[in-house]
Amino acid sequence: MTQSLNPLQAFFRQPAIYIRLPSDGQFWPDGSVDVPVNRELPVLPMTAMDEITYRTPDALFNGAAIVTVIQSCMPNIKNAWHTPNCDLNAILTAIRIASYGKAMPISTNCPSCKETTDVEIDLQAVLAQLGMSNYAETVKHGDLEIHFHPMDYKNQTDVNMLQFEQQRILNQLPALEMSDDEKSKHLNHAVKSITEITIKAIKNSIKSMRTPQALVTEPNFIEEFLLNCDRNLYMQIRDHAVKLRINDDFKPIDMQCPECQHAYQQQFTLDTATFFDNAS
Repeated sequence: MTQSLNPLQAFFRQPAIYIRLPSDGQFWPDGSVDVPVNRELPVLPMTAMDEITYRTPDALFNGAAIVTVIQSCMPNIKNAWHTPNCDLNAILTAIRIASYGKAMPISTNCPSCKETTDVEIDLQAVLAQLGMSNYAETVKHGDLEIHFHPMDYKNQTDVNMLQFEQQRILNQLPALEMSDDEKSKHLNHAVKSITEITIKAIKNSIKSMRTPQALVTEPNFIEEFLLNCDRNLYMQIRDHAVKLRINDDFKPIDMQCPECQHAYQQQFTLDTATFFDNAS
């Protein structure tokens, strides 16, 4: 007689840590995340299949691998494509801690003596420093008020792929056998495309634009405005969106060189292609 329950179920992976999202569930569409009453989401270690998925180049490039691993390790997240940027670093850091422990080896270069040192950083401390920008802060221009929200992982991935493609074209231009006029045309087109991609990213960072007559939330109207507004206002909007993104990112890590004792700060970034490569 076939058993209805797997007797090995008690030995399946269990939550290794629990985290509270920096957004506390804000900016997630309905149904995309299940936030418990205590606001803390369980984080499971990666499975062997998760590791294989994570190291599949095509799936990693288009974001599908990240989505699969997040939903596997954090079952409360139902649709990881909707992950706000302000939560992504915390989620991936928590998955790495749950899978490999809180210690992460990195190489750091002392700016004083130029010595390279291999050290271990405490990802639990890194995780504790992650917060969320003040998205209630708006940009005002006369009677116009602009409200912001973080981009989600799907929009960010789309922008990254477009930027990568245009950068690839720019890198190939010098080696192409064509006239200088043709190269100039391709260069101008690539630069124009990069500008359009930047505008698309800014559009995806804007929640709404309020005027005395209307509250505008339609993305196509917002993009049209960005293409036609005054340059100074555009720069103000762009700089505010960039500031919000930077404030959501990892903070520099305080370091001291073991050779010369020089104190400095080490920038720490999350490259999704290599974040788990240092795991032992």
